[in-house]
Amino acid sequence: MPKRGYHHGDLARALVDAALDLIEARGPTGFTLSEAAKAAGVTPAAVYRHFAGREDLIAECARQGYEIFADLMEHAFERGQPSALRSFEEAGRAYLAFARKHPGHYVAMFESGLSIQRDPRLLAVANRANAVLERAAEALSAHIPPERRPPARMFSAHVWAMSHGVVELFARNSPGTNVPFPPEDLLETGIGIYLRGLGLIPPDDMR
Repeated sequence: MPKRGYHHGDLARALVDAALDLIEARGPTGFTLSEAAKAAGVTPAAVYRHFAGREDLIAECARQGYEIFADLMEHAFERGQPSALRSFEEAGRAYLAFARKHPGHYVAMFESGLSIQRDPRLLAVANRANAVLERAAEALSAHIPPERRPPARMFSAHVWAMSHGVVELFARNSPGTNVPFPPEDLLETGIGIYLRGLGLIPPDDMR
């Protein structure tokens, strides 16, 4: 494979792009650093100018994914305003949209087994994404007296888990899950049932 001419910074970007393609095709453990280098058109030794190993490369894929994800979540929150419930639902839909559009990033972030604690930059941007759903949860529960208010972090985590489940079962062409409803409808309905159960929205409030 002919080697490409790289300017400063292009090599790291080419390696990340190659890794994202490999992650999408084979999963986060299905390729070697040498294969990522070959796909990027460079020697394996060149990889170590930017990454100490495969996990560092995957962590950078995850970090960049969280940057995209956090931006999408923040935009979704604002799109739902001034309705706290709409913002909450829009954030859930943004999760599904991100998983579909950025599968390599999604897998690196949520299925690679890497801890977000491994790198301060990764932790910071992951927290920024998490904070969007927590902010929506706080707004949604603000009308409930503090002594009866469920922790916003708890029920935002539950909705995050619900979103992840819908993605895994219904939004990524998983085999054997023939359900005649769009993933967005499944998620929105599930969120509504859950929030009503907590008393956060009236029984007849769909928005």
